[in-house]
Amino acid sequence: MESYTIGQAARLLGVSVDTARRWADAERFPTRREGTRRMVDGPDLAAFCVQAAQEAGEGEDAPYTSARNAFPGIVTAVKLGTVDAQVEIQAGPHRIVSLLTREAVEELGLEVGARAVARVKSTSVFIDKV
Repeated sequence: MESYTIGQAARLLGVSVDTARRWADAERFPTRREGTRRMVDGPDLAAFCVQAAQEAGEGEDAPYTSARNAFPGIVTAVKLGTVDAQVEIQAGPHRIVSLLTREAVEELGLEVGARAVARVKSTSVFIDKV
């Protein structure tokens, strides 16, 4: 069974090490000691990730969509062509690049610094302006 340090768990959760420590101290996920290191067992961390994602989505005015893999982030680059466009979003530790029409980018008002959500279903990426 794979185990993670608090620092590794924090990176996987997309939070600071201090936040991961506070969550562990509050017993939101179990830890154990290996020498001086606090460790999180992989299955426990996986269960917490699912729970945290569900809690984060509660109460939000999410759009109705069949695409379940949502990556909220900030637009870091927009490259406009004559007909097409390339949009880059930084979603936590993830850099997501989507190719879409110029018209879609203009209709959504996507520009560097705008909040957006990349939705991934199969091999397609959908961008929702937040």
